[in-house]
Amino acid sequence: MGNAWDLLSALTLEKAGFKAIGTTSRGIANSLGYDDGELIDFERHLGIIKTIADNVNIPVSADIEAGYGESTEDIVDNVLRTAAVGVAGINIEDSFKKQKGLRSISEHSNLLAKTRSALDNNGYKHFYINARTDTYFQRENPLLETIDRAKAYVESGANGIFVPGLADHDEIRIITLNVNAPLNILSLPGLTNCNKLKELGVKRFSFGNALSDKYMAFLEKNAEQLVESRDTSNLYEG
Repeated sequence: MGNAWDLLSALTLEKAGFKAIGTTSRGIANSLGYDDGELIDFERHLGIIKTIADNVNIPVSADIEAGYGESTEDIVDNVLRTAAVGVAGINIEDSFKKQKGLRSISEHSNLLAKTRSALDNNGYKHFYINARTDTYFQRENPLLETIDRAKAYVESGANGIFVPGLADHDEIRIITLNVNAPLNILSLPGLTNCNKLKELGVKRFSFGNALSDKYMAFLEKNAEQLVESRDTSNLYEG
């Protein structure tokens, strides 16, 4: 799955041959001059998602972080508003944005259940909920808790499970064998080969903000070179 942060990147990924796009919240935030972590206004974030969805002909999954809301009701409403702009699904995580830690399994399962019910009751029965758990970012020995959370999230209405930070091949296989839902893995250094991950049972693979980071680093490097050299010839090389 290609990860886009604006319309140009989305159109480029589509033209390159990607069959689906997931937005990257960090890429979107960085392109607007912010750090990741729900620091931009949700209306502004949703506007970018809508622009992408309106202009590509492939499915779009929207990364809405932890839902941009303090209450379950606010988050569910934001999910419905996201569905209404024409995306095929969302990525929603169980970590807090204003403090370290994860929602309890019961709390996040309740959120997912209410989200699924609201979607189904508003004409979005086929809307895909990719439930992200940040256990591998916040726990020392995350495997068993990850399986427990994944099972609970699927039982609560999630269609798939996203476990960023998961890299060990044995643990990937264990999770795919114990969770009855597609597993989404995030690309990391040393974890890059789609064919190998497919053999391990992974169904969905995304590169998150890696491409947007590379793009912005390239822009910064070339801008600095222009200032230092006072020569634009490097813009025409290659």
